[in-house]
Amino acid sequence: MAAAWNRTPHSGYSSSVVSGLAQGSGEYFTRIGIGTPPSYSFMVVDTGSDLAWLQCLPCRRCYSQSAPIFDPRRSRTYASVPCGSALCRRLDASGCNLRRGACLYEVAYGDGSATMGDFSTETLTFRGGARLPRVALGCGHDNQGLFIAASGLLGLGRGPLSLPSQAASRLSRRFSYCLVDRTSPSSQPVTRASSLIFGPSAIPRSSSGIAYTPMVSNPSMDTFYYADLIGISVGGARVPGAELKLDQGTGRGGVIIDSGTSVTRLARAAYEAMRDAFKAGATELSPTAEGFSLFDTCYDLGDKSVVKVPTLVLHFAGGADVALPAENYLIPVDTKGTFCFPFAGTDGGVSIIGNIQQQGFRMVFDGETSRIGFVPGGC
Repeated sequence: MAAAWNRTPHSGYSSSVVSGLAQGSGEYFTRIGIGTPPSYSFMVVDTGSDLAWLQCLPCRRCYSQSAPIFDPRRSRTYASVPCGSALCRRLDASGCNLRRGACLYEVAYGDGSATMGDFSTETLTFRGGARLPRVALGCGHDNQGLFIAASGLLGLGRGPLSLPSQAASRLSRRFSYCLVDRTSPSSQPVTRASSLIFGPSAIPRSSSGIAYTPMVSNPSMDTFYYADLIGISVGGARVPGAELKLDQGTGRGGVIIDSGTSVTRLARAAYEAMRDAFKAGATELSPTAEGFSLFDTCYDLGDKSVVKVPTLVLHFAGGADVALPAENYLIPVDTKGTFCFPFAGTDGGVSIIGNIQQQGFRMVFDGETSRIGFVPGGC
C-alpha cells in the first residue's frame, strides 16, 4: 500500500505534472504561472540543475514552445538583478550589461544545450493561487539545444539558486513529485497528470509503504541528489559488481536521482552485469538483431499480449529496496511491438537514475532530514 500525503491545497505549493512525450520530449513538464498577472507556462521538472529560466521576449534565438513566449514588459513584478549584487555573484557564469546595470546569466548543459539572458526576479504562481514573490530566475533571450515544447526549466537541485533553496523558509527544502506513465494515451486524461508538491505537505503523513535512503553529499558537485546504490537484483539474485558508491575523496562515481534525464545510465561494468543477468532470465522473449538508439537490448513482442520477465530491484543504503514495475524496465520504442531494456552504460564517472525508472513512484526529496523517499504507486 502506498503511503498517504497531505493534499490540502493551502498546506503547501503545488502544480500539475504531465509527460512531454506527446510533444516529442522525453522530459516531464509542470505548469507554473510567471509574473503578474501570471502567464502560465510548462517548464521541465529538473532535479539535476539549479537555476530556473524561461524563454523571454525579445528573442535573439528561441526554440519552438507550445505556449506564447513570456514578455517581461507585461509583468508588474518583473525586476532585473543589478550587476555586482550578492544574488548576481551566486551565478556560476555571469556578466553585466553596463548600459542597464543588469546582471546577465549563462548556463550550459551536458548535452550541449545552453541558455543566456537577463538574470531577474519574478513572482511564481502555483495551483490554487499560492504565490512565491521575488524568485530569482533567468529570462532567456538566446536559447539553443535539445529543448522541446516547454517554455523553460524549473531547477530543483540542491544548489543555492534552486527553487527549494531560494524559498527554503516557505518550502522547508522539501518537495515531491510523481511522474505519470509517459505513454498514457490522451483518451485517458485522469492518468495523464500528477502533481509536484512543495513544503511540508510534500512528505507522506505515514511512513508505511515508503522506502527512504540518505542523501549523500558531494562537496565538488553541490547540485545533485546523490544516493548510495549498494546493489541490484535481477530475478531475485544479486548482480555481482553492481555497487555504485561515491568516492568522497575524488568526487567521482556515485549515483544521482535526476528527473531531467530520461534514460538511466550506469557505470559500464555495472550496466553490463545487470543487462546480462536480465538477458539470461528473459528466456521467453525473442531478441531483435539490433538495438534502438541508446538501447542495446531489445525484443520483438509484436505477437504477444502477455510476457514474463525477471524482476528488477534497486537496493539503496538504509534498507530502501525499490522494486521497479516491469513497464519501467521494458518499454515500447515503436508501433511494431519492439520493446527495449531502457538503460545504458556510461564512462562519464557518475551514474544517473532517470525518469523512465522513476515512473509511477512519488519521489520525495526531504532536504530538512537529508533523505530521498520512494513511494510506489504514489501518483
